[in-house]
Amino acid sequence: MGLFDFRLLSFIGIKIPPKAPWKKYYDRKHMKIRLQDENIYDYLLKKINKYDYHDNIALTYFGTHIKYKDFIKKIDDVADKFLTMGVKKFDIVTILSANVPEAIIAFYALNKIGAVANMLHPLLSQNEIKNALNTYETKYLIALDITIKNVNAIIKQTKVERVIIISPANSMNIFMKIGYYFKSRDKQFKGHLDKNLYMKWSKFLRYRKHDIYYDKTPLKDEPALILQSGGSTGVPKGIVLSNGNINASTIAALNAYPDLCKEDRILGIMPIFHGFGLEVSINDALCVGAEIVIIPTFKADTFHELLIKHKPTVLVGVPTLFEALTKNEHMDDVDLSRLKYVIGGGDTLSKQRVEKINEFLHQHGARTNMIQGYGLTEAVAACCVDLRDLSHPGTIGIPWPGVYLGIFKPNTDERMPYGEDGEICVCGPTVMLGYYNNEAETNLTLRHHKDGNIWLHTGDIGSMDEDGFVTYKQRLKRMIVSSGYNVYPSQIEEVLESHDAVEAASVIGIPHPYKMEVPKAFIVLKKGYTFDDNLKNELIAHCKKNLAVYSVPKEYEVLDKLPKTLIGKVDFKKLKEDAVKEMRENNGKN
Repeated sequence: MGLFDFRLLSFIGIKIPPKAPWKKYYDRKHMKIRLQDENIYDYLLKKINKYDYHDNIALTYFGTHIKYKDFIKKIDDVADKFLTMGVKKFDIVTILSANVPEAIIAFYALNKIGAVANMLHPLLSQNEIKNALNTYETKYLIALDITIKNVNAIIKQTKVERVIIISPANSMNIFMKIGYYFKSRDKQFKGHLDKNLYMKWSKFLRYRKHDIYYDKTPLKDEPALILQSGGSTGVPKGIVLSNGNINASTIAALNAYPDLCKEDRILGIMPIFHGFGLEVSINDALCVGAEIVIIPTFKADTFHELLIKHKPTVLVGVPTLFEALTKNEHMDDVDLSRLKYVIGGGDTLSKQRVEKINEFLHQHGARTNMIQGYGLTEAVAACCVDLRDLSHPGTIGIPWPGVYLGIFKPNTDERMPYGEDGEICVCGPTVMLGYYNNEAETNLTLRHHKDGNIWLHTGDIGSMDEDGFVTYKQRLKRMIVSSGYNVYPSQIEEVLESHDAVEAASVIGIPHPYKMEVPKAFIVLKKGYTFDDNLKNELIAHCKKNLAVYSVPKEYEVLDKLPKTLIGKVDFKKLKEDAVKEMRENNGKN
């Protein structure tokens, strides 16, 4: 299945509206998302013109302020340069970059001319970069300067015809540029670069504009963006999202949070190669005229400086960010009273950790609690969130307006009764077009149900109550089956983290000779605690008191910290691989 085939899979609307007990919490008009035949760029431009954001600051970056009117001019100029260079509609152009203005501008410029932006993590290995470029048959690559060493090592093994080098220094003033190049000199490529292949951003901007025709009739169902699935469970898959997918997600977000406005300021910490970062932190914020403070690299030890300097009203992040917030030792003088929303996503947090974060927020003047969202890139990040005045502790809230969630018997279209566990499935205009060149996986994930609708099978286990509030349990693949019983690692983790000695916990299943699998717990202790027989016995007793006997971990291992993936999620795959390897080595010794 190639890129063009996805237009055959395009979302054609909900045939029969599924059950939606949560609809009573929304205005009726918000339950149906009406999409125009426009791309992401046109939708944003329409918002800017309608509400006159032109003189507002769109991006703040190391002291540089880019107003909306200048932001659009830059996008238009770069779009013309892409056309002059030869980029055509449906060409897949890879952006290998952290959060810098040039990468964001390039994304919207590519969208304007109908090209497809493929977003990649700049810290990928040489082979990962090569495989991605070849998988998506990339001819044009926009790469951050610190990636050029890896890019140059593999570029001759790809079909790339032109590499545009961007730098975090491009939008800095002269003094900051000098500082950047001094600090990053060890990361800069010092070898020879083929001038026929590589081009710096400054030279790219000097392309002479030509009047080149391009198709100005973008359709909402045409592909606009490729994001990578999390690679913690295998080889990453390319998630193809349409213009309509992104615009629908933005419309849903603005309907759910109508008080977001041009007076808001958001820290753009979440990376643009992540759906949560690109859609929520960037596109949603721009569509309400907010100011985005672009942060290319997040440093936990200087987080307090960002909060003091920029005084954000919206904070969006993954658990790693909020852990850094509560552990920062320089937060005494930080005033968080301007915070309107604190939104967590990308991974789950236990009830205890959410309570700890909320307590921290209130201690520093915030009058809001953290909102936990649920979503996946296959449905443009967010699908289900808490609303400010409508929160049920222990749940992940209700679905976005216009997006439908259902609980089904895993891998079937048999709907489960309220209160019973099943697979969380998503239906609506935010559901992806499919996985790039992977028809088998697409057909497994996007399924026609007997109600006539296409449902996205998430592989997540949860339940829904009669009011539509969803409780997330965990990934179906993470579920442990021990002696025929379903064991939920997230439930065990929450119990462990409720113990005074435990800072964080992660649970996996390890092989067992006759029970198939049993749970093993990896824990990080709080300062001042030592793991000895007494503490181990305490933890066992604590688990026995709060868990079914088959859910009590059979092994405990203490780590200094839990391993994380490149996007900040707990790396369950590594934990499992290391545990199985250790078991084999021990068995070999015996």
